[in-house]
Amino acid sequence: MLLVWPLVTAALWQRLPPERALIWTILGAYLVLPPAIAFNLPGVPDLGKDSIPPLMALAMVLFHRKERLPILPDSRIARGLMLVFVLSPFVTVLTNGDALPRGPDQVQGMRLYDSLSVVANQAIAVLPWFLARRYLAGEAAVRGLLVALALGGLAYSLPMLVEIRLSPQLNVMVYGYFQHDFAQAMRGGGFRPFVFLPHGLWVALFAMMATMAALALLREGPAERRPPLLFATLWLFAVLVLCKSLGPLIYAALLAPLLVLAPLRLQILVAAGLALVVLAYPLLRGAHLIPLDQILAFAEGVSAERAQSFGFRVANEEALLAHAAERPWFGWGGYGRNLIFDATTGDRLTIPDGAWIIVLGIYGWLGYVAQFGLLVLPLVLMGREALRRRVALTRSVAAVCLIYAANLVDLLPNATLVPLSWLMAGALLGQAERLARARRESLAAAPRPGLRTVI
Repeated sequence: MLLVWPLVTAALWQRLPPERALIWTILGAYLVLPPAIAFNLPGVPDLGKDSIPPLMALAMVLFHRKERLPILPDSRIARGLMLVFVLSPFVTVLTNGDALPRGPDQVQGMRLYDSLSVVANQAIAVLPWFLARRYLAGEAAVRGLLVALALGGLAYSLPMLVEIRLSPQLNVMVYGYFQHDFAQAMRGGGFRPFVFLPHGLWVALFAMMATMAALALLREGPAERRPPLLFATLWLFAVLVLCKSLGPLIYAALLAPLLVLAPLRLQILVAAGLALVVLAYPLLRGAHLIPLDQILAFAEGVSAERAQSFGFRVANEEALLAHAAERPWFGWGGYGRNLIFDATTGDRLTIPDGAWIIVLGIYGWLGYVAQFGLLVLPLVLMGREALRRRVALTRSVAAVCLIYAANLVDLLPNATLVPLSWLMAGALLGQAERLARARRESLAAAPRPGLRTVI
């Protein structure tokens, strides 16, 4: 399947407009390609479901459409973040050449070769960000993204229901292996679906995105299309409930009233506010401003299993935060150096779940600000445009802002940063830049009042 996907990508780009081809290249691969496996070739980054699709999309842009891909964004802040994003891994490698003890063994030091590999992997990871900024900057393209999420969710709901009933077996049946610990597939006396994603949490988050996309289309759709859209929304919400994941259910419960009732400017400003909270989350944790005790009490009220899971995550994050504070600026680097091991046996004592603590531990504060800054900046720029009176906003753009903000919030408990996340970020960055250019052109074209005198 990994070898076949380049052919699928070529067919998509030959038959569809570039914006739809890009969406389905990334989204289709995310949903159907095998997870947790890749071609590990010497001298090149791993080639798997997260890297082959954006690389093939770039190849189709350069060689099929023969177009240039703009690299530098309009925002100076974005350019600075890109520079730090590329250069900080080199400094991380230079400051982590020492080997670390791991019981009777050692964790190797970083080499200059590692910095080249990390930069290549990061460049591939942000490719959807650049491609979406180029091709999904129009309002029609953003609406097409909502349509793709809803259709993808409806198609994926069928294998999800099969696994909810029979247990997660499709990846075993199709690809011959199970992608995670099967014990985590059991929840509430039943099963959580995994299908072809890394974990049931990833499936539930995608189900939430699809549900909110269908609700947004229902809210703006014409009267004759609302009955099937209403059925699709209710169907996807029922599947989301059956996924048995509390976090995505909470996101859906909070986003649905905003999508239906809130003004568009408020929707975008809420999304921007959530993004800023995500960016500042490590500082808030360090200052003990996150109500962890109240959240734990809420989890205990839901179920003892969820409370135990949340308490385990918090304990791990506290230990990893203390470990990251020993090398705060550039982090510990790769090879598991950001983790904590038993001094006697060498067994791993910590399991990082959230993307924020993983990035902070590996790349330090500079790497964290660069990566999460690139992720958060599109929503901040959209929030700035929403504060302007002369900017025309649309429901599709506001809906994608909220869906993407929920994905960012989910990076706190989980490592659910996937190519689809970067795709939405790039689309919103392109939207913010387009709105800013239109606003500046409108102000430049407006007639200026003439000079006034006393007479």
